[in-house]
Amino acid sequence: MKVPFLDLGASYRELQTDIEEAVLRSLRSGWYIGGSDVESFENAYAAFTQAQHCVGLANGLEALHLALLALGVQPGDEVIVPSNTFIATWLAVSECGAVPVPVEPDALTCNIDDSLIEASITDRTKVIVPVHLYGQPADMDAVLDVARRHGLRVLEDAAQAQGARYKGQHIGAHGDIVAWSFYPGKNLGAVGDAGAITTNDAALADKVRVLRNYGSRQRYVNEVQGYNSRLDPVQAAVLQVKLAHLPEWNGRRAQVAARYAAAFADTGLLLPNVPDWAEPAWHLYCVRHPQRDRLRQLLTDKGVETLVHYPIAPHLQAAYAGLGYGRGTFPLAESMADSLISLPIGPAMSDEQVAHVIASVLAAVRELARA
Repeated sequence: MKVPFLDLGASYRELQTDIEEAVLRSLRSGWYIGGSDVESFENAYAAFTQAQHCVGLANGLEALHLALLALGVQPGDEVIVPSNTFIATWLAVSECGAVPVPVEPDALTCNIDDSLIEASITDRTKVIVPVHLYGQPADMDAVLDVARRHGLRVLEDAAQAQGARYKGQHIGAHGDIVAWSFYPGKNLGAVGDAGAITTNDAALADKVRVLRNYGSRQRYVNEVQGYNSRLDPVQAAVLQVKLAHLPEWNGRRAQVAARYAAAFADTGLLLPNVPDWAEPAWHLYCVRHPQRDRLRQLLTDKGVETLVHYPIAPHLQAAYAGLGYGRGTFPLAESMADSLISLPIGPAMSDEQVAHVIASVLAAVRELARA
């Protein structure tokens, strides 16, 4: 049996009629920038995330970038970021001319360790960026407590957390502003690049709306030096169709995660640790093993596709060589990069596919233990 890491076409096949009708309706409208499809999705996604405002954008990186600009980040400022994250979190800071200041993750959750944030704050720190990595909420109360005591703003990177809940409330408006990606592989994925921000702060939402449209709210009148980062109406139409099914799809992901957790409890794998206040979106199911690369090969041999999120910590990427961080600077992030493996998880997985992944992992782990 072959088990793909994620069947990207499954959501389209499941909703083919509704998606095609929505796309055709959008195309026939003759409105190809902004318009009712974008406004309708923004309203629906704001309601879903329990936020007062949603602003559609071109992609997740631009959502992070424009959110930071709206928060007033300028060249020379410092922004606290996790040392363990996808590099987009860092790139958005760099695009502002600011400096990413890494903080190590919690060893169990892989999210930023809030107890380490305070030690990294300087008089140049402007914003803290917790990432809800792999779809699991960071501890927002702890992060916000540090931010309030130091007069800092909080931008949540929720690119992987569509539908996740923190203490019963959807991720979407705990911090000052929240950045989203609707890259096709996300739990709520477009059929191309797309992104958004959500917030309860009307002034921040207005700043992002101006920034996304060349710095203009009135044609040919430019208030600031802005960008072209608008959510495409066809993508908005697709996202609105899919949004209605997101809770069910996340529920299917949770069922797969529960089966994995039960099956792998006594295998020696380090499994995801979920605090009792968190309801993950289960965008990814990442486990850790000291012989990760060998484990991946054994699973590949059994037809199980896996990925690594992420094989190189941001501070060791060539893109950030200029910061001067060498190997050993952030050992927890490096250890995770060397040991994490992402197993297949998705709403389209069949019972047989899940069973095959479980059997394959158990057999592979046993083989590695005997070696």
